[in-house]
Amino acid sequence: MLLSPRFFFCLSLISLLAGLVLFAAGFWQLLGPTPIGPPIVLFFCFLAVAVGRSQSFRPFAFTLWVAVFVSLAMFYPGIFGTWSGYKLSALIVPLIQIIMFGMGTQLTLGDFVRVFTMPKAVLIGIVLQFSIMPLVGKTLAVFFAPNNDVAAGMVLIGSCPGGVASNVMVFLAKGNVALSVTMTSVSTLLAPIMTPTMTKFLAGTYTNIDFMAMMITIMKMIILPVVGGLVANLMLKKLEERHSYTTIISRFIMKTLPYVSMFSICFIIGIITALSRNDLLSGGFVFSILIAAILHVLIGYLLGYGGARSLGLDKTDSRTVAIEVGLQNGGMASGLALKVWQNPMAALPSAIFGPWMNMSGAMLASFWAGRPPVDEHDKPTALNHQSK
Repeated sequence: MLLSPRFFFCLSLISLLAGLVLFAAGFWQLLGPTPIGPPIVLFFCFLAVAVGRSQSFRPFAFTLWVAVFVSLAMFYPGIFGTWSGYKLSALIVPLIQIIMFGMGTQLTLGDFVRVFTMPKAVLIGIVLQFSIMPLVGKTLAVFFAPNNDVAAGMVLIGSCPGGVASNVMVFLAKGNVALSVTMTSVSTLLAPIMTPTMTKFLAGTYTNIDFMAMMITIMKMIILPVVGGLVANLMLKKLEERHSYTTIISRFIMKTLPYVSMFSICFIIGIITALSRNDLLSGGFVFSILIAAILHVLIGYLLGYGGARSLGLDKTDSRTVAIEVGLQNGGMASGLALKVWQNPMAALPSAIFGPWMNMSGAMLASFWAGRPPVDEHDKPTALNHQSK
């Protein structure tokens, strides 16, 4: 079939082959115009479409779309630079607000009330979230950060709340989706206090941390859009009850917002990559940040699961906590680094961490989905959690 995954996969291989031929011919430089750019960008683009159309590998599509925007930013940074005198970096905070508004539309008041029905699991998850990841970020910064700006960025992303992708990953892993949504909601609400506190405590030696400026920015950038999305969701449901024709509009909005959010995340990463492009090419430290990102997330999964199990949670809830702890809100870290610190280098770790978090989360979810826990006899099954 013309538009089948196999068709687009073949196109990606052709593009990759063209890129390799140009590379072998000596067209490998990134500085200045180079013919190797288009085939590399098309390779990731066709591969993303192919994976997105595959039922088995669909969770990896988002990571590949991130790669499309990263490759565009590396070969053609002007795309994410200035349009008609307007610096696109100014769009980062509004785009994050759109993402968080979209997250808010997926929440209900029950997601917050649910804290009282599973207080132990939520409390354990939140404590692990705001202890493991900031401390691990600080430790990795000592060994892998090439400068103080990047070190501060590593601590910052570790101090952020759970990411919006964690709920999807928990669903794919057949975990406790109700717990995941509640943890994401609660950690986001605590972010105006916890993120500046942990960042100031652990990264204060790297850069000047203005606690109040960070708290106010988080309120404007994260909390208000989430509350706005929550209110919009409630209003749409009320309208559906009174007017049946609004159901079509409501469903369209709910289906569209996740795609808008994903595009916004990709565009933000593209802007950050473009801003840091010259430093990336001249510094030679991308590999060290990538190693730190891999270790940070993997340690988060490991200690999140181990900590939850040691504190008495069953395997399903422990898996859920592990994913919530390991996946951070990279967009929030990027926005704070650029809005409050005015420092693209501090935003670089979150841009590198983001794709790896999604890819590793999808792999872990697939692994756990095929290996159901053996201790589910003492509580409702993961399927029941998902149906709530």
